Amino acid sequence: SDLRQMLATKSVENIQFLPFLTTDANNVGWLGYGCLKGDGTLITVNAIGAALQTLYILVYLYYSPAKRSVLLQILLLLAVVVTGCGYFALLVDKETRLARLGLFCSIFTITMYLSPLADLAKVVRSKSTRCLSFPLTVTTFVASSSWTLYGLQLHDPYITVPNVPGIVTSLVRFWLFQWYPPGQDKSY
Repeated sequence: SDLRQMLATKSVENIQFLPFLTTDANNVGWLGYGCLKGDGTLITVNAIGAALQTLYILVYLYYSPAKRSVLLQILLLLAVVVTGCGYFALLVDKETRLARLGLFCSIFTITMYLSPLADLAKVVRSKSTRCLSFPLTVTTFVASSSWTLYGLQLHDPYITVPNVPGIVTSLVRFWLFQWYPPGQDKSY
């Protein structure tokens, strides 16, 4: 939906960039975790997710009037990913690599799920959910619920625990959409 909106309007107005960026970093991290663990589900889902998020980022960059700021954020993300890869490949022994990467991915997942709440004060102040994406909220709820159940099935706390905040933050955003229906939107 956000990608379609950017392509249709040739604009990034009312679309947040941070969720795309954190989700891409999240997918890359979990892809590495899946590779270390040998989990085909983690590998497949996160390879596709990383490819799609990279596409969203490139389209956002193309239509963004603030290209410099977006590029700086992308470069920061790349620096974090490269540093993380170097750390896990060179400095962490094989026995603890999976646990440390799981912890690193968990922190990134929590960051990803909390990033859309950065506009919470803006929503309450304006009494408008215009800056929140309803499709992203639904997707986040479904994805975090699915991953929580998958993690429970595997008895993997690195998958289970960080996805619980995704459920909670989605429920908060659903409540905001209920409290401030889109028909009541006021311009900024």
